Amino acid sequence: MITHFKSNITMNISTIPVPSPSSLWTTVRSVGPFNVACSFAALWAFVKVLRMLRWRFKTTQLPGPPRTSLIYGVSHDLAASHDSAAMYERWATEYGVTYMIPSVLGQTRVVLCDPRAIAHFYARETWTYVQTPLSLAILESSIGKGLLWSQGEAHKRQRKALTPAFSNAAIRKLTSVFYDSAYKAKGKWDSVIESSKDGDAVIEVQNWCVAFLTLQVEFLIETTQRMNHISLDTIGIAGFSHDFGSLDGKHASVTEVFDTFGSNQQASAVNQVFILLASAFPIILNIPNKRQDLFKKLGETMGQISNELLIRSRREKDLNMSEKDEEKSIIGLLIKSEDQNTELHMSPEEVLAQMKVLLLAGYETTSISLTWALIELSQHPDVQIRLREELLAFGPDPTYDQLKANLPYLDAVVHEILRIHPPVPEFTRLAAADDVIPLSEPVRTVSGTMTDSISIAKGTLITISAAAINRSSAIWGPDAKEFKPDRWLTEEGIPGKAKEVQGHKHLLTFIDGPKTCLGKDFAIMEFKTVLSVLVKSFVFEMRDGLDTPVEIARGILPRPRVVGEDGIGVPLRVRRYE
Repeated sequence: MITHFKSNITMNISTIPVPSPSSLWTTVRSVGPFNVACSFAALWAFVKVLRMLRWRFKTTQLPGPPRTSLIYGVSHDLAASHDSAAMYERWATEYGVTYMIPSVLGQTRVVLCDPRAIAHFYARETWTYVQTPLSLAILESSIGKGLLWSQGEAHKRQRKALTPAFSNAAIRKLTSVFYDSAYKAKGKWDSVIESSKDGDAVIEVQNWCVAFLTLQVEFLIETTQRMNHISLDTIGIAGFSHDFGSLDGKHASVTEVFDTFGSNQQASAVNQVFILLASAFPIILNIPNKRQDLFKKLGETMGQISNELLIRSRREKDLNMSEKDEEKSIIGLLIKSEDQNTELHMSPEEVLAQMKVLLLAGYETTSISLTWALIELSQHPDVQIRLREELLAFGPDPTYDQLKANLPYLDAVVHEILRIHPPVPEFTRLAAADDVIPLSEPVRTVSGTMTDSISIAKGTLITISAAAINRSSAIWGPDAKEFKPDRWLTEEGIPGKAKEVQGHKHLLTFIDGPKTCLGKDFAIMEFKTVLSVLVKSFVFEMRDGLDTPVEIARGILPRPRVVGEDGIGVPLRVRRYE
């Protein structure tokens, strides 16, 4: 009977007419393109509704601020704010250490302000929590599929290949390179001041090239630009054995592209809206606009520089460069990784992308931190004097090991800058799988119940504000917003709650987990050497007095700017210390 039943099914199926492709097309045409489009739209909407229902069922629903815009939620408020960290902290005080905020076009983001939750999150980054489609698209178009773009096993492999270049032994050898760049800058500034009738110089943004070449009485050099040149030349020599020559006044195409970002704040405001909408629909990035053109130019410029460096270095390798010499710089390790027989093999595309990553990360972030350091020292002359006294009392330029262990106040100043002014203020990631995040203290859900953990559904957006955590009064105490290096000098200066934050020195500046900044020690050592040389040599003051207001200008990363200045201008008055 069963056999008979099966044979009937087979006969019935075989008798069903199968439409030909031409008849299918005739049917589609008879239905009409409008009806077909409506069907696809209905299917898309149905899938979206199903996903939303699943998200609401699987994700712990938390309170948060009300939507201020039907389109943007509160995202536009955060983007337009000069201190988004303060907004995140205020919401944490009002709604709990973990809460939800309405985002673009109906999206919702979960904001983590709890140390235990953040530690759980970072321990699972690149696997459970991954880059958003928007971040991946921007990174791929500008710097390629390198360390910042990669995730999971690819990230693990790429990071392992580069790790030897950032060991203590490797950075110890590079300390002299950091000093060379710092003293080159000092020499240029000495020349500027010598040519001034008043014995000092105003350091300001746009007119640096003109001011330096013409040596007018009132010299205008841009602090941010000068810090950029120091960082660019240092990362060029230390990373790639290449001197960009920007400290010698040579034109470096990469600085031109970097400095273009943030120079037009009106355009930046338009771009903010563009990026916000692209967070919901990444395909928008394909629409031509000025910012996309800049990112494209950035990628092309860094790609051209990186490719030239790779060609030169491969040629040197072919001329029997010894293994020891080859691996003195990051580029040596990259060339080695091109070998198909190595365990940590990287494709030519990945190698080129790493070069771009190092140019971007090593140049942009360090120059921002150095600029903030000079601003804070100008606004706090007592800190500047105390730091100079420590450096002068020490004597000659400290070695790598001495910089790490023998100059406590320099270390305190550097880490206080990194605490208050993290170059990358916040991160947003996407949950690639369902998860349960533990909390160090319970929060109230929208239903009114208390919970000490929250459920996260696949597809949930998670945001962490490093700036908010670094400056949180609940974590760092009532003086959290103050620039106070003394807090780093005693064990009691770091509150117990801050010690729960798992990251370098209890900060999220270099994030944590598998994606902890690989160049962290490189950046800190560069920061310390350059700052030590400049502070021993010069006295820095705000051009318009201690109370000069400073705001944030939007570039590739947020940069400081004196209120009223164009672009990213930070004018300081500089004189020799004698």
